[in-house]
Amino acid sequence: MEDAILKRIINIISNKNYHSRNTTVKLKQKFENKGFIVSETYSHNAELNICVGGDGGFLRAVHRNKFPTIPFIGINTGHLGFFQEILPENIDDFITKYINKDYKVEEMTLVKAEIVTNQKSYFLTGVNEIVIKGIKSKVVHLEIFIDENHLERFSGDGIIISTPSGSTAYNFSSGGSIVYPSIESLQITPLAPINSKAFRSLLNSAIIPGDLVILVKPELRYENSLLVVNDGMEFKYNNIKRIELKMSENKIYKLNFSKDTYWNNLKSKFL
Repeated sequence: MEDAILKRIINIISNKNYHSRNTTVKLKQKFENKGFIVSETYSHNAELNICVGGDGGFLRAVHRNKFPTIPFIGINTGHLGFFQEILPENIDDFITKYINKDYKVEEMTLVKAEIVTNQKSYFLTGVNEIVIKGIKSKVVHLEIFIDENHLERFSGDGIIISTPSGSTAYNFSSGGSIVYPSIESLQITPLAPINSKAFRSLLNSAIIPGDLVILVKPELRYENSLLVVNDGMEFKYNNIKRIELKMSENKIYKLNFSKDTYWNNLKSKFL
């Protein structure tokens, strides 16, 4: 038993604040005392990624390591910590449950965007959301199609395309709906839609089945006025002709130690 566990590798990914670094030291020591190897650098042979920090740190870890199939779990030393479910004072209980395999591995849906310009195509993958908005808060006019069916000519600040996991992030703050993580779908949420005699935009979010493609076409005069924001990271492309968004074929994975975690988390963070 001990010989088998000696080669089990854990990645600990931490931000640099004092509380996180202190928690990481304790976490590393406790896992090593149980016979695990805590890798000094990110190991692709590890069996678990432990993210210490807040939700921002979790998102950075996923992007930096290119959406690995190694499952994640989060230790919350930040503020909201919706992805970071374990408190530092509960580390011992977490390690015991992990060793005893008292958990389930859940899939997390990702959103993928193809940005087509005059010159080439660019690809982005998001955990929470991909946002299409105007540069310097300019109003944009977008033609939106669902599986080639025209939905609306949107006018306003922009739109959010969120995953179920991201439905509790920027989407929720902008009036979008909360979607349970296992429901394979994407959500379109308008940002400051204009609804007047001149412009008619949907005022509420729409939840789209995961197998459909969302197509966004800017009006010609706005093709250089768009900003694409992927999980908080801004990207600027010249001469955008269209943006196609859909559920990514890739997934990331997360440990869940209780079937009630999601609802308890939702209540404790927002109510």
